[in-house]
Amino acid sequence: MSQHLIVRQLTDVLSPRHVVTGDKKTEHYRSGWRSGKGAALAVVFPQTLIDFWRVLQTCVANNCIIVMQAAKTGLTEGSTPSGDDYDREVVVINTLAMNKLILLGEGEQVVSFPGATLFQLEKALAPINRAPHSVIGSSCLGASIVGGVANNSGGALVKRGPAYTELSLFAQVDRNGQLHLVNHLEIELGSTPEEILDNLENKRFDCSLLATKGKASATDYQAILRDVDADTPSRFNADTKRLYEASGCAGKIAVFAVRLDTYPEAKKEQTFYIGTNKPHTLTQIRRHILGEFSNIPEVGEYLHHEVFDIARDYGKDTFLAVKHLGTDKLPKMFAAKGRIDAVLNKRRFAPHYLTDRIMQAVAKLFPSHLPSRMTEYRNQYEHHLILKMSDEGIEEARRYLADFFSHNPNSGAYFECNDEETNAAFLHRFAAAGSAIRYQLLHEKRVGEILALDIALRRNECQWEEELPAHIADKIEKKLYYGHFFCHVFHQDYVLKKGVNAKVVKQQMLELLDTRGAKYPAEHNVGHLYEAQEGLRKFYQSLDPTNTFNPGIGKTDKTKRNCSCCV
Repeated sequence: MSQHLIVRQLTDVLSPRHVVTGDKKTEHYRSGWRSGKGAALAVVFPQTLIDFWRVLQTCVANNCIIVMQAAKTGLTEGSTPSGDDYDREVVVINTLAMNKLILLGEGEQVVSFPGATLFQLEKALAPINRAPHSVIGSSCLGASIVGGVANNSGGALVKRGPAYTELSLFAQVDRNGQLHLVNHLEIELGSTPEEILDNLENKRFDCSLLATKGKASATDYQAILRDVDADTPSRFNADTKRLYEASGCAGKIAVFAVRLDTYPEAKKEQTFYIGTNKPHTLTQIRRHILGEFSNIPEVGEYLHHEVFDIARDYGKDTFLAVKHLGTDKLPKMFAAKGRIDAVLNKRRFAPHYLTDRIMQAVAKLFPSHLPSRMTEYRNQYEHHLILKMSDEGIEEARRYLADFFSHNPNSGAYFECNDEETNAAFLHRFAAAGSAIRYQLLHEKRVGEILALDIALRRNECQWEEELPAHIADKIEKKLYYGHFFCHVFHQDYVLKKGVNAKVVKQQMLELLDTRGAKYPAEHNVGHLYEAQEGLRKFYQSLDPTNTFNPGIGKTDKTKRNCSCCV
């Protein structure tokens, strides 16, 4: 493989150590975080933006398929090849080495290179009391900023909405097969691709510039969210109003940089923990806060008691690792874990997912990690809401919740979290997603596959708690519900019974969601698991008329296109 003409050319552009070939060495980069795997001629690691551009030139000149990849934390197989039925050689470009951040003005905006992560941005903004557009995700650590924009990722921050910008620097292939660099950062960087990229890499421009014609965030999201009587969801991946060049591109162009707004940090924050056995109680709270409050929440995360239990028992190691080791080292640790599992799972002498079994066993040696009041609420209430308010919104929520539960004593209860309870509540919520996978892995001999859906319900939907018909419910071992309650975006993980066909159940689920006016996926994007809606397919084709980048995404064609009628 190392003697392949294309590999030799890529090695000339980079170096032998930054071009990886061979099935064993590339397996980690060709495999999805939860599922999916495909073939690739090589995985390359450009170290600079100009290297990146020259790699693209080489791939386009050789008629290669290009799969863009950063932290590889997506849940729907969108940043890896899928299968081995492509009609051209596949090259995976991993961008993590290009991870610079450039703050603009006094930090009111940031220019992010393709490999920079949310953790990096949080650390860069902390000294100036600013915050990024998103924070630690629902599912995984180390997510890249550009990856979030490319997938219109939503996250937990109620006020800021999905990752969105109209200001980016990207490369695309036109309908005639020509590669172009497009500078829409609204920053003057020069005329030729090499000049533009060199000036950006070396920060040769006026960093005080802030005024732009294009948006650097979803500035209309709060107004959308407050319209609680609207018959449509607040956000979902195929929303054509959120598809703009890099935003929602899903790897159909090569993004070199994005420009995003940052936000002033709150002066004060307070978390309220709410428990109830009546779903309508949470509906009343959500509608009143969004419709009547002057200040809407920073965060509003929902947990059903079943996922509370699974996260407590099978996410304990994640909880403890984040709490005691911090977040900086964990992405590399989890990546190493994935590589170790890939090797051990092929050895007959080793149990499947040995690292998970060891981590689970070690976690059990530690004492209970959840505060007593959270545990007491688990024993009393089926539905849990973690509500974080800031500044003036704190007193607004304090008065409302006291009044609401004093007049409705049978509706549930709440308490104000201290610092320990606040940290525990949000870490517990974070651990929920991975814990479903852990449960399934450790019980693989007894249970079936995981079916993971992320859905957006209509803003006026009051019957948000799912009621499954018997012919579907009978096929499920565990139903695990959690999500971003004020956005009405829910993650629904189903551990199926042994022998159940996940594809059949998924189709039945999606048909049921269609009758409810729901949209899916809500924030993990279509990847290779969902069929792209018409508007999304047209957007992909307009960005990539020759089908050079990430072909097959959204269950579209994988073959090359080269005629204008396909646009």
